[in-house]
Amino acid sequence: MASTTPVPAPRRARRHDPDRRDRVIEAALAVIAEKGVAGVSHREVARVADVPLGSTTYHFASLDELLAEAFTRHADSIARVFEERMREAPDRDAAIESVVRHVSADLLGAGPDIVLSVELYVAAARTPALRAVTQAWMRRSRQALERHFDPTTARELDALIEGLVLHSALSTDPMTAEQIRAALRRFLR
Repeated sequence: MASTTPVPAPRRARRHDPDRRDRVIEAALAVIAEKGVAGVSHREVARVADVPLGSTTYHFASLDELLAEAFTRHADSIARVFEERMREAPDRDAAIESVVRHVSADLLGAGPDIVLSVELYVAAARTPALRAVTQAWMRRSRQALERHFDPTTARELDALIEGLVLHSALSTDPMTAEQIRAALRRFLR
Protein backbone atom coordinates (compact mmCIF):
# COMPACT_ATOMS: atom_id res chain seq x y z
CA MET A 1 0.00 0.00 0.00
CA ALA A 2 1.35 3.43 -0.94
CA SER A 3 2.00 5.94 1.76
CA THR A 4 -0.16 9.06 1.71
CA THR A 5 2.42 11.07 3.57
CA PRO A 6 4.01 13.51 1.18
CA VAL A 7 7.70 13.11 0.72
CA PRO A 8 9.42 16.43 1.37
CA ALA A 9 11.49 17.77 -1.44
CA PRO A 10 15.18 17.42 -0.78
CA ARG A 11 16.60 20.56 0.82
CA ARG A 12 18.69 22.61 -1.48
CA ALA A 13 22.24 22.66 -0.25
CA ARG A 14 23.31 26.04 1.04
CA ARG A 15 26.10 27.51 -0.96
CA HIS A 16 29.14 28.02 1.24
CA ASP A 17 30.55 31.42 0.37
CA PRO A 18 32.38 32.89 3.38
CA ASP A 19 33.84 35.78 1.33
CA ARG A 20 30.53 37.00 -0.04
CA ARG A 21 30.18 39.95 2.37
CA ASP A 22 33.69 41.14 1.49
CA ARG A 23 32.96 40.81 -2.23
CA VAL A 24 29.82 42.91 -1.76
CA ILE A 25 31.86 45.64 -0.02
CA GLU A 26 34.54 45.55 -2.73
CA ALA A 27 31.83 45.69 -5.40
CA ALA A 28 30.29 48.72 -3.70
CA LEU A 29 33.68 50.47 -3.85
CA ALA A 30 34.01 49.58 -7.53
CA VAL A 31 30.54 50.99 -8.25
CA ILE A 32 31.31 54.18 -6.32
CA ALA A 33 34.60 54.60 -8.22
CA GLU A 34 32.86 54.11 -11.57
CA LYS A 35 29.45 55.74 -11.06
CA GLY A 36 29.67 57.72 -7.82
CA VAL A 37 27.57 57.29 -4.70
CA ALA A 38 24.48 58.15 -6.75
CA GLY A 39 25.09 55.03 -8.87
CA VAL A 40 25.05 52.64 -5.92
CA SER A 41 22.04 50.37 -5.63
CA HIS A 42 21.64 46.91 -4.15
CA ARG A 43 20.99 45.60 -7.65
CA GLU A 44 24.12 47.18 -9.18
CA VAL A 45 26.36 46.06 -6.32
CA ALA A 46 24.99 42.51 -6.54
CA ARG A 47 25.64 42.49 -10.29
CA VAL A 48 29.25 43.65 -9.87
CA ALA A 49 29.84 41.24 -6.96
CA ASP A 50 28.23 38.41 -8.96
CA VAL A 51 25.97 37.46 -6.07
CA PRO A 52 22.20 37.10 -5.81
CA LEU A 53 20.41 40.37 -5.10
CA GLY A 54 19.26 39.07 -1.72
CA SER A 55 22.87 38.79 -0.59
CA THR A 56 23.28 42.54 -0.45
CA THR A 57 20.19 43.04 1.67
CA TYR A 58 21.06 40.00 3.81
CA HIS A 59 24.43 41.47 4.77
CA PHE A 60 23.43 45.15 4.77
CA ALA A 61 20.06 46.38 6.01
CA SER A 62 20.32 49.56 3.95
CA LEU A 63 22.41 51.27 1.31
CA ASP A 64 23.62 53.69 3.99
CA GLU A 65 24.99 50.76 5.99
CA LEU A 66 26.69 49.36 2.87
CA LEU A 67 28.17 52.75 2.02
CA ALA A 68 29.47 53.19 5.58
CA GLU A 69 31.15 49.78 5.46
CA ALA A 70 32.63 50.41 2.02
CA PHE A 71 33.95 53.86 2.90
CA THR A 72 35.30 52.56 6.21
CA ARG A 73 37.26 49.93 4.31
CA HIS A 74 38.57 52.58 1.90
CA ALA A 75 39.61 54.94 4.69
CA ASP A 76 41.17 52.11 6.68
CA SER A 77 43.34 50.97 3.77
CA ILE A 78 44.66 54.49 3.20
CA ALA A 79 45.16 55.11 6.93
CA ARG A 80 47.18 51.89 7.28
CA VAL A 81 49.54 52.96 4.50
CA PHE A 82 49.97 56.42 6.02
CA GLU A 83 50.55 55.01 9.51
CA GLU A 84 53.25 52.73 8.11
CA ARG A 85 54.91 55.63 6.28
CA MET A 86 54.97 57.71 9.46
CA ARG A 87 56.18 54.77 11.55
CA GLU A 88 59.10 54.20 9.15
CA ALA A 89 60.17 57.86 9.10
CA PRO A 90 63.15 58.18 11.49
CA ASP A 91 62.88 61.96 11.92
CA ARG A 92 60.90 65.08 11.05
CA ASP A 93 62.54 65.60 7.64
CA ALA A 94 61.84 62.01 6.67
CA ALA A 95 58.27 62.45 7.92
CA ILE A 96 57.83 65.44 5.59
CA GLU A 97 59.07 63.32 2.69
CA SER A 98 56.67 60.56 3.73
CA VAL A 99 53.80 63.04 3.64
CA VAL A 100 54.88 64.16 0.14
CA ARG A 101 54.96 60.53 -1.05
CA HIS A 102 51.63 59.83 0.61
CA VAL A 103 49.91 62.78 -1.06
CA SER A 104 51.54 62.50 -4.48
CA ALA A 105 51.68 58.71 -4.83
CA ASP A 106 49.17 57.11 -2.46
CA LEU A 107 46.36 59.64 -2.67
CA LEU A 108 46.84 61.26 -6.07
CA GLY A 109 48.49 58.34 -7.86
CA ALA A 110 46.85 56.03 -10.32
CA GLY A 111 43.77 54.14 -9.25
CA PRO A 112 40.35 54.86 -7.86
CA ASP A 113 41.46 56.05 -4.39
CA ILE A 114 41.18 59.77 -5.13
CA VAL A 115 37.71 59.37 -6.65
CA LEU A 116 36.60 57.29 -3.67
CA SER A 117 38.00 59.89 -1.27
CA VAL A 118 36.23 62.78 -3.00
CA GLU A 119 32.99 60.79 -3.09
CA LEU A 120 33.37 60.13 0.63
CA TYR A 121 33.95 63.82 1.39
CA VAL A 122 30.84 64.86 -0.51
CA ALA A 123 28.66 62.09 0.92
CA ALA A 124 29.91 62.78 4.46
CA ALA A 125 28.83 66.40 4.14
CA ARG A 126 25.24 65.14 3.98
CA THR A 127 25.28 61.90 5.97
CA PRO A 128 26.21 61.83 9.67
CA ALA A 129 27.16 58.13 9.59
CA LEU A 130 29.68 58.86 6.86
CA ARG A 131 30.94 61.90 8.75
CA ALA A 132 31.83 59.46 11.53
CA VAL A 133 33.95 57.56 8.98
CA THR A 134 35.81 60.73 7.97
CA GLN A 135 36.29 61.73 11.63
CA ALA A 136 37.82 58.34 12.44
CA TRP A 137 40.09 58.63 9.40
CA MET A 138 41.21 62.15 10.40
CA ARG A 139 41.86 60.96 13.96
CA ARG A 140 44.11 58.17 12.67
CA SER A 141 45.93 60.57 10.35
CA ARG A 142 46.56 63.02 13.18
CA GLN A 143 47.81 60.23 15.44
CA ALA A 144 50.22 59.11 12.73
CA LEU A 145 51.45 62.69 12.28
CA GLU A 146 51.87 63.09 16.06
CA ARG A 147 54.79 60.66 15.86
CA HIS A 148 56.75 63.64 14.46
CA PHE A 149 54.69 66.77 15.15
CA ASP A 150 52.92 68.23 18.18
CA PRO A 151 49.11 67.71 18.30
CA THR A 152 48.22 71.22 17.12
CA THR A 153 50.64 71.06 14.19
CA ALA A 154 49.45 67.53 13.38
CA ARG A 155 45.82 68.69 13.17
CA GLU A 156 46.69 71.68 11.00
CA LEU A 157 48.99 69.57 8.81
CA ASP A 158 46.21 67.01 8.38
CA ALA A 159 43.90 69.79 7.16
CA LEU A 160 46.61 71.02 4.79
CA ILE A 161 47.02 67.50 3.40
CA GLU A 162 43.26 67.26 2.81
CA GLY A 163 43.31 70.63 1.06
CA LEU A 164 46.31 69.67 -1.09
CA VAL A 165 44.58 66.46 -2.10
CA LEU A 166 41.27 68.11 -2.98
CA HIS A 167 42.96 70.99 -4.80
CA SER A 168 45.13 68.66 -6.85
CA ALA A 169 42.32 66.18 -7.50
CA LEU A 170 40.02 68.88 -8.85
CA SER A 171 42.62 70.91 -10.71
CA THR A 172 43.44 70.73 -14.40
CA ASP A 173 46.98 71.62 -13.31
CA PRO A 174 47.60 69.46 -10.22
CA MET A 175 50.49 70.21 -7.92
CA THR A 176 53.69 68.29 -8.44
CA ALA A 177 55.49 66.46 -5.66
CA GLU A 178 57.99 69.35 -5.58
CA GLN A 179 55.20 71.91 -5.14
CA ILE A 180 53.62 69.80 -2.40
CA ARG A 181 56.99 69.54 -0.67
CA ALA A 182 57.47 73.33 -0.87
CA ALA A 183 53.98 73.95 0.56
CA LEU A 184 54.63 71.60 3.46
CA ARG A 185 58.03 73.11 4.23
CA ARG A 186 56.59 76.66 4.05
CA PHE A 187 53.81 75.66 6.45
CA LEU A 188 56.15 73.86 8.85
CA ARG A 189 58.86 76.56 9.16
